[in-house]
Amino acid sequence: MRVLFVCTGNTCRSCMAEAIFNQISTLDGVEAISAGIAVIPGSKTSKNTVTLIKDNFLIDLSDRKAVQLEEEMLKECDLILTMTGYIRDALIGRFPQYSDKLFTLNEYVELKEDIVDPYGGELKVYKKTFDILKKSIDLLLNKIKEDNGI
Repeated sequence: MRVLFVCTGNTCRSCMAEAIFNQISTLDGVEAISAGIAVIPGSKTSKNTVTLIKDNFLIDLSDRKAVQLEEEMLKECDLILTMTGYIRDALIGRFPQYSDKLFTLNEYVELKEDIVDPYGGELKVYKKTFDILKKSIDLLLNKIKEDNGI
């Protein structure tokens, strides 16, 4: 199973979600990737995201380049989870053939709010986003286990 996390620039939320998911998942054959819908060419993971992932998982994302979302990714992934309803709706509008596997992360785990972009904020703003993502991804992993009888 392949999960795709999608945000705007793939420098904060979605790459953070990818790292969290891949580090805390104990599911065999389940992996996450991430991309953005409006990546600035040459952009890299934000400094505060790098700090949080390094502090929590001892992984260095400082050289990770942002990935532009391409239709092939939508086709290849089993579950597509966006950070906001706006991004979900934009993708469904452009790629209706994938609407059955396209949700916001929080709606998929039965939470209500969008995951707000911390871009440009202080470390404490990013930490709040990290904590929200961690909670949502814990719920996501439990849902995947339940849905697959694990």
